[in-house]
Amino acid sequence: MTIPKQSTILITGASSGIGMSCANKFAEAGAKLILVARRKDRLKNLAEGLKKLFQTESLVIELDVRRREEVAKKLSTLPQEWQAVDVLVNNAGLSRGLDKLQEGSVDDWEEMIDTNVKGLLYVSRTIIPGMIARGNGMIINIGSIAGQEVYPRGNVYCASKFAVDALTRGLRMDLVDTPLRVCTVDPGLVETEFSNVRFHGDAQRAKQTYQHLTPLTPDDVADAVLFCATRPLHVQLAQIVMMPTSQASTTLVHRSQ
Repeated sequence: MTIPKQSTILITGASSGIGMSCANKFAEAGAKLILVARRKDRLKNLAEGLKKLFQTESLVIELDVRRREEVAKKLSTLPQEWQAVDVLVNNAGLSRGLDKLQEGSVDDWEEMIDTNVKGLLYVSRTIIPGMIARGNGMIINIGSIAGQEVYPRGNVYCASKFAVDALTRGLRMDLVDTPLRVCTVDPGLVETEFSNVRFHGDAQRAKQTYQHLTPLTPDDVADAVLFCATRPLHVQLAQIVMMPTSQASTTLVHRSQ
């Protein structure tokens, strides 16, 4: 799969997991990368590795997408040669806790909503006007099957991903009279740092999420993202829903013993 040479791809949450895999896939395809995340040291290591492997040019930006003013400042003052973003991958997101709503942590709720919903909005609001002005661009939001079907104790995380789905659909309507395309990739179980973050660093509990099954890998999801980005300009893959073969829904997973 190829993309136009030297296309500029902006990826949020690029320091690990799906975001890092997307960076690798787009680098291999010949793109320039704007790598955005909170952990600058990881971004630098990623950029250096991609330079050695693929001669990729990368711009590293340390940024917390929850901080509205910081997002606007850093992403609206990109160097001239980096301003024409061709593909925006809104990947930054997380889950915190697995509690009943009445027992949940308000701090966890705010972190999820501020990252998964407001962070996506802040980045999109800053980048999309330039795409419209240039008459070119694609927005790929990383959603979840949790944005299609609620599961027990997933209340606020699911709500945040339902919001991503609604925002993606609404944005597609808002941009229908432009050449811009809007896609969402909604995975099921993917083995990343996701569960470790959800359980506040409890690695043992996180590991149980993926026991006795073969989950998706970050590369599997990144393949779908790249596939969206490499379709002909008249083709808009509105939504890709993907799950491991042993998963049928958010609540039905077959685990071999």
